[in-house]
Amino acid sequence: MLESIDTDLPEHRPRLPGAQHPLDGIRVVDFSHFIAGPFATMILADMGAEVIKVEAPGGGDDLRRYPPVHPELDQGAPFAWSNRNKKSVALDLKSPHGIAVARDLIRNADVLVENFSAGVMQRLGLDYESCRALNPRLVYCSIAAYSREGAFADRLGFDPIVQAESGFVSMNGYPDRDGVRALSPVMDISTAMMVGNAVMGALLARGRMGCGQRVEVSLFDTAVLMTGYATMQTLFTGCDPQRNGNTSPDTCPSGVFHARDRSFYINSGNDKIFQRLMTRVLDRPDVAADPEYASGPLRSKNRERLFALLADAFICEDWSHWQARMRAAGVPCGLVRTVSEAIHSLEARDHGLVTRIPHPILGWIPNIRLPIRYGATPLADPVAAPAVGQHTAQVLTSLLGMSQDDLNRLAAEGAFGSAHVVQDGKVS
Repeated sequence: MLESIDTDLPEHRPRLPGAQHPLDGIRVVDFSHFIAGPFATMILADMGAEVIKVEAPGGGDDLRRYPPVHPELDQGAPFAWSNRNKKSVALDLKSPHGIAVARDLIRNADVLVENFSAGVMQRLGLDYESCRALNPRLVYCSIAAYSREGAFADRLGFDPIVQAESGFVSMNGYPDRDGVRALSPVMDISTAMMVGNAVMGALLARGRMGCGQRVEVSLFDTAVLMTGYATMQTLFTGCDPQRNGNTSPDTCPSGVFHARDRSFYINSGNDKIFQRLMTRVLDRPDVAADPEYASGPLRSKNRERLFALLADAFICEDWSHWQARMRAAGVPCGLVRTVSEAIHSLEARDHGLVTRIPHPILGWIPNIRLPIRYGATPLADPVAAPAVGQHTAQVLTSLLGMSQDDLNRLAAEGAFGSAHVVQDGKVS
């Protein structure tokens, strides 16, 4: 596992010395787990915020055990993907001494992010009102499956559940079979992006008002948004969107076609692109002039005949032939790639999207950066995801001013679970 990383992936190029980050000076206490919350706080960490990830001693975040788990680490690939640039503090939140430390962290924070089930933070004494009393400037962000209040507050949910309930699954797939979910956790990721936007908006508002506020982002609400303009189309027409496989109900011809050696996607988003496709790529001005293909709705109506014509033409040449002609003609097209092909592609390498970064145990570990480039305030250089409790001593001494005796006392009192001492930066 990862044996050839030093030859397969380029090394991350560090930012210029002295460059500031967008969120320098912002501190986040992260009580979240799984995907949506941790990915959101990683976005904030990448932008320069100090993110303190509070985890249960021993096992930590359940996502650590999502496969494949590296045999030399306590974490798998999904955790490494969503938790870089964070400091892990191990606290037993079932212990009053662990809660006391958590409250001290909150007093010194700008942002709190949590995605526990409804009622958990209140039972811990860490609900919004309690935290606001500790720190009136705190931005307190809750991530819920459905909501934190009201009739659906007690409902549990994960990404695929809200994919199903939002209508997203019903839209995707082929018309002759059940709808399909996206394998990627698209609702978790999009919720994380919403959280990032919401938190930064609340921080800007705090700069004007002088106080923090409560923020809530729901997976279900985000999933409905992620059905795109299908929601507005449904409200306009009264009809639900139908599954169209790889074709588009809005533009034609758009879909997957097959060259002699590879499959590719084209998207004829308007009449001009269709004209260029037929005249400059396929040398078929007769088809371009055919009144049955004069508009998008007409092409969609005659899709079966048009697609058969295109299929017969494309299969005669390799992808490289069609790629060159379509790019020269200004027809949007792209190879249907595997994930491995995408992350090793020339495009990914040119953007520095996938690199290797130092790891204290493995030497190197892969990194996939955020798709954001700032001109003056670059993203933070990536640091590999931490081990459970890796930074407990560092954070509690540097931020809270604790001594080694304080740490040992807290350990004996159960603040760190079954740990008995904190030494050399580690709970043991």
